[in-house]
Amino acid sequence: MKNIHIIIGLGLIVLTNGCHKRNTASILTNKDIAKVIHQMGAVMIHDVTNPPLAARFFAYTCLSGYEVVSENDKQVKSMYGVLNQYPVISKPKQLSGYNYQLSAVLAMYKTAEKLQPSGSTLMLKNEQSFIDSCKAIGFDEETIDSSQSYAQIISKKILAYAKADKYNRISNYRRYTPAGTRGSWDPTPPAYMSPVEPYFNTIRPLTLDSAAQFVPDAPIPFSTDKHSAFYKYLLLSYAKSGNGLTQEEKNIANFWDCNPFAVQNDGHMLIGLKKISPGAHWMGITNIACEKSKAGFSKTIQVNTVEAIGLLDCFICCWEDKYRTNRIRPETAIRQYIDPNWKPLLQTPPFPEYISGHSVVSATSAVILTHYFGDNFAYTDNVEQSFGIPPRKFSSFRQAAQEAAISRFWGGIHFMDAINNGLKQGTNVGNWVLSKLN
Repeated sequence: MKNIHIIIGLGLIVLTNGCHKRNTASILTNKDIAKVIHQMGAVMIHDVTNPPLAARFFAYTCLSGYEVVSENDKQVKSMYGVLNQYPVISKPKQLSGYNYQLSAVLAMYKTAEKLQPSGSTLMLKNEQSFIDSCKAIGFDEETIDSSQSYAQIISKKILAYAKADKYNRISNYRRYTPAGTRGSWDPTPPAYMSPVEPYFNTIRPLTLDSAAQFVPDAPIPFSTDKHSAFYKYLLLSYAKSGNGLTQEEKNIANFWDCNPFAVQNDGHMLIGLKKISPGAHWMGITNIACEKSKAGFSKTIQVNTVEAIGLLDCFICCWEDKYRTNRIRPETAIRQYIDPNWKPLLQTPPFPEYISGHSVVSATSAVILTHYFGDNFAYTDNVEQSFGIPPRKFSSFRQAAQEAAISRFWGGIHFMDAINNGLKQGTNVGNWVLSKLN
């Protein structure tokens, strides 16, 4: 009788009897999905992908994997009739011998490769490394080939759906020019970058009726009157985020910075600093939760997809308000009307102030993740540890969202009404997304 060997890796169990290998229980895990998301984040840092666009990349990439799973797992419902203009995507009948979980991961890779500027090189290398790992632990060539064919079919369908959201038309719009009026946004130091994605509100949302579905309360009106509400907000920011911060408040502000556009002066040069976007941070938290809760493959792709959909839709809402209100940043206002030498703790991102993106994104994410993992889900956030940011412990996603929001005030880049109303808008979007998808 020949010896029986058991090889375990990537969540895959393969039984071999001598020289023959046979897939008996090919099961991938939440770690395989998390790895794709993590690798996408690394490519985004390489490409300096802006936060709204990053959310778009995550959404369509996750939808590719989700579509494969929904066609093979009856517990996961189709997005047809749920997402705006989502097409009927039929399961390919001519294919056989595939592993649907392998196809789902490969579909994510193939979609990310086409969406991300450096995807055709960096993500393609990641995909090949993943395939090589699968071969090494026993996936046979026939299964891999069939799974790749399935993944390619689905990825093409999702990429066509992505193209129809009209993001590709944005480059044809006239170049955005700052208004140059009192109280309106102007580029900020040190790089004085052009505004990011001023027309992002024109793309198709995935669940929302429109970009203006959840319009927040109007921002406090701009005024230089020292007795006005705006000037009081200005003084509050000047006092707190100048010399009034505790060390813990500084630590929290830096923890949630997530500014892909940060640069530093080095003599006569400006050098970019590697940082992930707010959405990438929350996708990382999503997979920390999936890992801690030992979520299965199907639940992990489901939670990642709903989270990514929420991110895209809340960015569309948020960016609608940013360029509609077009409000001045604290750094610009304080330098003009109080102290010309003042600098915020954090570098000001290159787009209008109202409403706070971190507040919106974090509230949306907290609502979605609380739905799946509970209100008292304690976890350790080590998403940015590789960038020298120490981990932080949280007792719930809502606590993390509140901390992320107030960090923007402590960082000196947002006024308090942008933060408070951002949390409200993000909560509304999160609840709406869940009502549509569950």
